[in-house]
Amino acid sequence: MSTPTSVILSARDLEFLLFEWLDVEQLSRRPRFAEHDKESYAALLALCERLATEHFAPHYRKSDTEEPAFDGESVRLIPEIEAALDKFAKADLMGLTLDEEVGGLQLPHVVASACMAWFTAANIGTAAYSFLTVANAGLLLAHGTPEQVERWVQPMLEGRFFGTMTLSEPHAGSSLGDVITRAVPADDGTHRIFGSKMWISGGDHEMGDNIVHLVLAKLPDAPAGSRGISLFIVPKWLVADDGTIGERNDVALAGINHKLGSRGTVNTAPVFGGGTYTPGGAAGAVGYLVGEPHKGLSYMFHMMNAARLGVGMSATTTAYTAYLKSLDYARGRPQGRPLASPDPAAPQVPIIQHADVRRMLLAQKSYVEGALALNLYCSRLLDEQATAVDDAERLATGQLLDVLTPIAKSWPSQWGQESNSLAIQVLGGSGYTRDYDVEAHWRDQRLNPIHEGTHGIQAMDLLGRKVLGGGGASLLALSGRIEETVARATDLGGEAASHAAALKAMVDRLGEVTFALAALGDPEKIMANATVYLEAAGHVVIAWMWLEQLVAVGEQVGDFYDGKRAAARYFFRWELPKVAPMLDLLASADTTTLEMREAWF
Repeated sequence: MSTPTSVILSARDLEFLLFEWLDVEQLSRRPRFAEHDKESYAALLALCERLATEHFAPHYRKSDTEEPAFDGESVRLIPEIEAALDKFAKADLMGLTLDEEVGGLQLPHVVASACMAWFTAANIGTAAYSFLTVANAGLLLAHGTPEQVERWVQPMLEGRFFGTMTLSEPHAGSSLGDVITRAVPADDGTHRIFGSKMWISGGDHEMGDNIVHLVLAKLPDAPAGSRGISLFIVPKWLVADDGTIGERNDVALAGINHKLGSRGTVNTAPVFGGGTYTPGGAAGAVGYLVGEPHKGLSYMFHMMNAARLGVGMSATTTAYTAYLKSLDYARGRPQGRPLASPDPAAPQVPIIQHADVRRMLLAQKSYVEGALALNLYCSRLLDEQATAVDDAERLATGQLLDVLTPIAKSWPSQWGQESNSLAIQVLGGSGYTRDYDVEAHWRDQRLNPIHEGTHGIQAMDLLGRKVLGGGGASLLALSGRIEETVARATDLGGEAASHAAALKAMVDRLGEVTFALAALGDPEKIMANATVYLEAAGHVVIAWMWLEQLVAVGEQVGDFYDGKRAAARYFFRWELPKVAPMLDLLASADTTTLEMREAWF
């Protein structure tokens, strides 16, 4: 039996993070968000909670067990997925952060992120279709022509068209510079696309009227590598000038991939220009160039950076809902007796009364509430960057966001997996059965360290490009922000001051180790242990998020605030100390992995 669908996310935690900590009401003073206030934010959050609970959560288990099927002609999904997405679109949620002039609500990213958290927590497999579509539309709004916006974006915002991100190829994976999909100019100003792609989420289905693929391909005169990639709109169905649906484009499926988790999102291997369909009698799939030739990867990063933060939030909510479900189970499952009362005739107690169960629940709480704080903080930075009053503010915010993005993507993906594992452990034998949702959430979570740049890629991006590549400016920006928090916590005294001192010491040590790595001068040695750097920096950042929350709690009393204090205490006493041996390893410039030879395996 699945756990109750009402156990999805904590509305109280979102309220605290948005209004008591991040003070999102202040954003309404900025012209872009002037039409919004706390009441409108709260109403929208309540709407999303209701829609997620009533239309996304109920079919979570069904979408996992009855995964998409391909019969050689079309992909079948359970009908509840399209019904839920129709409710989502009709509630005008497709354009939360987009400009009012294109039909959006012009909402702050931080509030929109909190709204969308309800849907990823309720059913990540179904929510992914809308997220991909919104990201696709956002990219075209930023880089497409007015005609492309009219033809492709407006139907997506109305929920009639769906969108994808079509990057990877079977032979290349994450190495996008090695894509070989071809784009051949046609006489009518379009291009004909030829090639095969792999791992394309939402790549084919029968929902809506059309699917708009954003495809990376290379023109005949393309420079080698990533500098030669262009971006094309390649629809499943061609669309006439008057907006009517025309003939089938030459986009077909070689098959679908059967994933470990997030099964409700169909994952496909599409073929462009394979000759299954020949629009107008000509070979190749019709594609429309986006922006300038050879700049496709830079355009796609507009979508990918947003997607990375989205993956971080999905990882967080996947762990959060499993935490709440394991908490609900622990409160209602009687087993065993207190050590202080060994009488075998005494009644059994709920397992939440056992210290080790409380340890597992507290660890989960520290991970998911810390990660949620980081996700929302990054979204708040997006708003500050977009509405900055001058270039200096925009630059400072951008530097901080740059260094936090790979952490916001990868830390929840890694430690969310540990949190999901603990949720299973709390349920004991029931945890690894299909009678409860937590095993499915664990499988869903395992995809996140791979999605939108693997854990290792994020590590190299953080250390190589964001920290060392910028001469350390982004790390200095991060350290400066953390020191501001440390100062405020120190002023509070007591436990907050103690945590502040521990964090300050670890930040200083991180800076010293970073300087030592830079001094090595050997890129291979510097990057050999980049994943350890990512994990160390990630724990430091989450400790910062907990110190920020502790400052926001102040001297307020009540179970909620006491719970925050306990989770912060756990993270500082049990988790932050783990950073020290990581930094010691980095400082040693260990070359074990570099010295290992293939034959030795």
